[in-house]
Amino acid sequence: MQTLKVAACAAVFQSVIVVAFPAGAQQAPEGYPADYAGIVTAGIKEGSVNVYSPTDSEQADGLISGFEKAYPGIKVKWNDVASGAVYNRVVSEAAAGQVGSDVVWSNGLDLQLQLVEEGHVETYKSVEAANIPAWAQYKDAAYSTTVEPIVFMYNNKVFTDSVPKNHKELADLLVKKGAELQGKVTTFDPEKSASAYTVMENDVVNDNGFWTLIDAFGKAKGKVYSSSGQLREKILSGEHPFGFNVNGAYAKGWAKSNPTLTVVYPDDYTIAASRTAFISKDAPNPNAAKLFLDYMLSKAGQTAVAEAGLPSVRSDVTADNWDSVNKEAGGKLVPIKLDAALLEGLQATKRGQFFKDWKKALNQ
Repeated sequence: MQTLKVAACAAVFQSVIVVAFPAGAQQAPEGYPADYAGIVTAGIKEGSVNVYSPTDSEQADGLISGFEKAYPGIKVKWNDVASGAVYNRVVSEAAAGQVGSDVVWSNGLDLQLQLVEEGHVETYKSVEAANIPAWAQYKDAAYSTTVEPIVFMYNNKVFTDSVPKNHKELADLLVKKGAELQGKVTTFDPEKSASAYTVMENDVVNDNGFWTLIDAFGKAKGKVYSSSGQLREKILSGEHPFGFNVNGAYAKGWAKSNPTLTVVYPDDYTIAASRTAFISKDAPNPNAAKLFLDYMLSKAGQTAVAEAGLPSVRSDVTADNWDSVNKEAGGKLVPIKLDAALLEGLQATKRGQFFKDWKKALNQ
């Protein structure tokens, strides 16, 4: 996904850090259990924390710098790993007995939970767990950290039809004006984007007309792409002036910087995707990993993430958060929950049927 500019306000951010995480290197942050000081001491002795993530390091800059200020002596080593490659890398390193990651942070929600089920994740109940919604936690191991709404986006200079406000209206428009809209509508390719597949699996659950929409999309010769950057450029150029299932965390920033782009939160339902983090089993720096995961979920860490354009799962963060995004979505925000339903989508039979239907709809 395309990198967003990190809009950090150093003075405000620093003040948040001071309150939540005292500068004293080997003491527990305010409000944490006294014995947490032992984790701090051990983490500082380890000296580094290795993070695997498809999130660009530039977008994570505020999170990284905030953590390093909170825990002087621990260096964050950021490893850019494509979302589609995260699962295989974690599994292959574990098989070789050479685990390289301490923390894994990815938008491939179903595969993150699969790694939990396969024993590649360390069980750890974060001290911040009480501040995170129940839907954003899985077996005291994996935690969702962001709220990324899935929206429509269109080029208001090129797309002159009545703008659909929900998925049914989009399907109806494609049916009625399919000939006029040939090649004009775009979305993600679920065969190349794991997160797109997960979102569409949730579409199926929330919308009994989903396949009607995809069938109409196929007949209108809709185009699919594997990255947010590609979608943005195609919509902005007017080649495909309307897109659906676009990551709203990015789309909102694009629209703000370019007035020809308009974001629509579907008024039937707006799925909220997320990026999920966990500590790797046999992590080389297990204590520093706990510190980093807790920091990611803390008010200070969530503020840094939200200020970088990825809304927080916490409602007490003053930057974009669950409440503010849900308000923009007209109260129709539906989170992708961390539960067994995500794993069902990985079953060969269910996945195979989805792509059979998908290909049938698109290859018309």
